[in-house]
Amino acid sequence: MPEPLRGDVRLLGAMLGDSLVEYGGQDLLDDVERLRRAVIDARKGLTSIDDVAALVDGLALDRAELVARAFTVYFHLTNLAEEHHRIRTLRERDTGPAEPVSGSLAAAVSQIRETGEHRLAEVLDGLEFRPVFTAHPTEARRRAVVTAIMRISGLLDAYNDPGRGAGERVETERRLREEIDLLWRTALRRSVQMDPLDEVRTAMAAFDETLFRVVPQIYRSLDTALGAGEGPVRPPRARPFLRFGSWIGGDRDGNPYVTARVTREAVMIQADHVLRALEAACTRIGRELTVSDATTPPSAELRNALAAARTAQPVRIGEIGKRSPGEPHRQFLLFVAERILATRERDADLAYGSPDELLADLRLVQGSLAAAGAGRQAYGELQHLVWQTETFGFHLAELEIRQHSGVHEKALAEVRAVGPLGEMTEEVLDTLRVIRWIQERFGVRACTRYVVSFTRSAEDIANVYELAASLGDRAPVLDVVPLFETGEDLERAPDVLEGMLKLPAVRKRLADTGRRVEVMLGYSDSAKQLGPTSATLRLYDTQEALAAWAARNDIRLTLFHGRGGSLGRGGGPAGRAILAQAPGSVSGRFKVTEQGEVIFARYGQPQIARRHVEQVTNAVLLASTPAVEARAREAAARFRPLADRIGDAARAAFRSLIETEGFAAWFARVSPLEEIAQLRIGSRPSRRTAARGLEDLRAIPWVFAWTQTRVNLPGWYGLGSGLAAVSDDAMDELREAYTAWPLFNAMLDNAEMSLAKTDRAIAERYLALGGRPEMTETVLAEYDRTRSLVLAVTGHERLLENRRVLSRAVELRNPYVDALSHLQLRALTALRDGVTDDDERRRLEELLLLSVNGVAAGLQNTG
Repeated sequence: MPEPLRGDVRLLGAMLGDSLVEYGGQDLLDDVERLRRAVIDARKGLTSIDDVAALVDGLALDRAELVARAFTVYFHLTNLAEEHHRIRTLRERDTGPAEPVSGSLAAAVSQIRETGEHRLAEVLDGLEFRPVFTAHPTEARRRAVVTAIMRISGLLDAYNDPGRGAGERVETERRLREEIDLLWRTALRRSVQMDPLDEVRTAMAAFDETLFRVVPQIYRSLDTALGAGEGPVRPPRARPFLRFGSWIGGDRDGNPYVTARVTREAVMIQADHVLRALEAACTRIGRELTVSDATTPPSAELRNALAAARTAQPVRIGEIGKRSPGEPHRQFLLFVAERILATRERDADLAYGSPDELLADLRLVQGSLAAAGAGRQAYGELQHLVWQTETFGFHLAELEIRQHSGVHEKALAEVRAVGPLGEMTEEVLDTLRVIRWIQERFGVRACTRYVVSFTRSAEDIANVYELAASLGDRAPVLDVVPLFETGEDLERAPDVLEGMLKLPAVRKRLADTGRRVEVMLGYSDSAKQLGPTSATLRLYDTQEALAAWAARNDIRLTLFHGRGGSLGRGGGPAGRAILAQAPGSVSGRFKVTEQGEVIFARYGQPQIARRHVEQVTNAVLLASTPAVEARAREAAARFRPLADRIGDAARAAFRSLIETEGFAAWFARVSPLEEIAQLRIGSRPSRRTAARGLEDLRAIPWVFAWTQTRVNLPGWYGLGSGLAAVSDDAMDELREAYTAWPLFNAMLDNAEMSLAKTDRAIAERYLALGGRPEMTETVLAEYDRTRSLVLAVTGHERLLENRRVLSRAVELRNPYVDALSHLQLRALTALRDGVTDDDERRRLEELLLLSVNGVAAGLQNTG
């Protein structure tokens, strides 16, 4: 472990230890330490796993709860320390423009520029990265816990600041101890169920703390790279390419708590946050812009605008003028800030009608400053505000609607029948009315996308357009997006799109949007149905087919990737995933869901958020170049027959397992599947209906529950059987594919990461709870097979051998996760044996849920 990281972990751990002693005495810390040493010794082979289990079983239930809480809080602090070390490392790597950081925007620009300025301009034209935040329930931490961790993060940063004096350092240490003690005493899980608006407000923290400030920094980075050697004072060459979306408050597929009223409230919350941010930024820049009319005379256009404002608002302009005499640029910007405030407060006399009106005023000031020779003022902080307005508008993120195709089919049947409408049909129509209201209030781009889950045919798309048309002149503008989720739906996607082109409503939108079409691909359900290996290959085939379809029909296609944070749901390093997409399927545009705990992992800290966005954009740019596309196309053609053989065998192995009689009941018994719902980590139910079968189970709890068992089955199961089917006669070819084909490389590396987070010995104890030894043997045999063959193909002697930082992090975390797993196993075993005492059952459930929270914190990317 790097020494600075080791120091942070020791510091935070020692402070937590002091809080444990203050709370429960030295005995509590001793019990925690005893278990910590036992799991480490078990990893080293100095004691047995049975001895660890006996130690855990010997703890009183109330003490076991406290020990589980201690390990969970420790993981929160360790995660924080690792986050700080990532930031420290990023700063150390940033040596300036002479040597751009790998994966940065500057590196991409430099690499593409070598092929010519024309090629660079071509790739940048139409560049778009659209992250879409979703409320999928994979963030196990309470908002209060997240907030406490953020405060500790700021204090740790201050504590490590070498410029702090001794007195400041003492005070910072006192505050650190206070906040860590507060975190220890804070309830780690929610006592009430979240509602959708809670989820909206939680996501706003990422915008308030990070995104609003980071976005202009990212554009500035691109602009600096594009204008290398041109001098600092010039109009910007970088145009905004980030567009944020949100499903939070709009995704009603299987969530009865997301209603038309909730959708309306969600966009109002978003608008309130972005308008407050724009007002604060404009006020700050206005107050600082103290250039006088003597040194920087205003343009005639600005003088006229100020005169018009004085006529319309003489009192306001008079007050501003008293505070800023002889400073017309400052006066006008402060007036603009007041107009933004009026927009938030809906003051019709002063409010802006649209973001375009605000942009016009900002550019008026910008043009006046530039004409007066104050280029630094024109294109400095004021340009940042322009970029922020262009990116976020008055709505912050486009609110997207999602609903199941079956709901539209039933609703349309009722509308066509011209009789009384049912509650669900009324809700569908109310949602469409709210979309129209949002568009009138905030502009069309605030809400146009309507995603149809389980799209099976073009008729599913036509149904939404017909329902909207039934509202007459109150119909909203819609871009209806098909979502293909199952293996069969992915296969028929090109045929569905052919049918869509025949729909009059779609043809009209093509004419209005420059022949743009968006298609969403579901990673979660396809992986749950086909297994990770076959789903990856099926998704690649679909991307390839859709890219060819778009080229034939002169369509500007955007593929919307419905990925999760976990490896079993399409997760993993984003940049590498983009470079592994089918050639021609990126074309400068990348849209992806950012779900649950991933939102704060990627966007919670400004430096990490900036690095993540730059890495993704770097990959989007490079993946869109002809040279990269050609290499990927050649490798795919060469190795695809081999991949097909692997995929067929992998799918057969996966389907054989989940189709085993009694599998669903066995899975529910060996994992905390049903108990996870009690964590209240999201507003959406874990199942679409009340049925208890595997098909009705959402992919998120499927993956989350397997992670808790330390099996991580959705990330690797079936790959071993697939590799075994070809390894005897094609090992050299497999190794060549791993080296030359980005898709195959990413598929094996992700499986390797998932295997590294699997613990065979502990997994075996979970699987034994099912009372089906033959199924336990099947799962563990596939694990052994997959691990062995992945190592053989990659040439590694141990898992993650080529990823030292990640490997070390996993190795260091695993013993501590083991402690929580043993505590969870104790509770789960007793609950599965049928505890009759109500109080004991309640205590066991509390221990189980605490441990679930802790394991999620320890393993990360669990959902």
